[in-house]
Amino acid sequence: MKLISIIVPCYNEEEALPLYYEAMLPVLEQLKDMGADTQFVFVDDGSKDGTLKTMRALAARDPRCRYLSFSRNFGKEAAMFAGLQHAKGDYVAVMDADLQDPPDMLPTMLRIIEDPASEGLPADEPIDCVGTRRTTREGEPPIRSFFARCFYKLINKISRTEIVDGARDFRLMTRRMVDAILSMSEYNRFSKGIFSWVGFRTHWLEYVNRERVAGQTKWSFHKLFLYSIDGITAFSTAPLAVASYTGLGICAVSFIGLLFVFIRALVHGDPVAGWPSLVCIILFLGGIQLLCIGVLGQYLAKTYLEVKGRPQYILQEDSTGDSSCCAEGKRN
Repeated sequence: MKLISIIVPCYNEEEALPLYYEAMLPVLEQLKDMGADTQFVFVDDGSKDGTLKTMRALAARDPRCRYLSFSRNFGKEAAMFAGLQHAKGDYVAVMDADLQDPPDMLPTMLRIIEDPASEGLPADEPIDCVGTRRTTREGEPPIRSFFARCFYKLINKISRTEIVDGARDFRLMTRRMVDAILSMSEYNRFSKGIFSWVGFRTHWLEYVNRERVAGQTKWSFHKLFLYSIDGITAFSTAPLAVASYTGLGICAVSFIGLLFVFIRALVHGDPVAGWPSLVCIILFLGGIQLLCIGVLGQYLAKTYLEVKGRPQYILQEDSTGDSSCCAEGKRN
């Protein structure tokens, strides 16, 4: 039987995790009937509640459950990377514990990968990934939904890597696609872009947005904004080009202004008056310079973090008893 590893990143999911496990049990039976064993890889991302205690209880109750616990909060990207590194399955799925990712879609995902024709897809075109995307953003604040749509439109215009609007991290992948993702070991990770960048044929399943089953979202507007900047700087150098073109344009305008002042002085014989306008111009140019320096700083900061060579995460506890915690998360 083939093995499916299900990676579940968790941060303060004490309330949702037991509900997620119970909801997954009938799905695991369906997968077993389809000839697939399952393995859970729960990743505790430095939770401050009883998430780790719940993971220990699940691991003691069900041998299919394995957990990893970080020494501190390293972020969801690190948690997914850790899960991918420790997943042993022929197929690997990534899911959230809040049940916003519908568990009942997993059997369909497996059928699409193993037998595309059974779902009405071309049988001669192998599928290595079945991803999911939300068709609506019901339940989200309108301002958050607006900026999310703007982000997807922007990044798809300035980047060669297509990132599907509404795409979730919830997906089922083949082992060769997972190995390709693991080969991209950069410190600054933007998984939605990485999943797309490695290529392989992906089939998308759509579903209506679901509310969390318990707990609170960990993604504030500020965190999402910073995450979007990470995505843009990770998969596009367009901001650097914009900064260069802006500087070139201002130089051209300044040269035209200089000619205007010179010609006016020759014709009228008096200098151009108006120190307030001069101050405004100076402030404008100073702001543009700081903006361009800030754009350069973003890319320089990413380079600085990459060259340090720090691990993606540090394990504090592993349910398998592996004691080589500090060696985990190293880049090749």
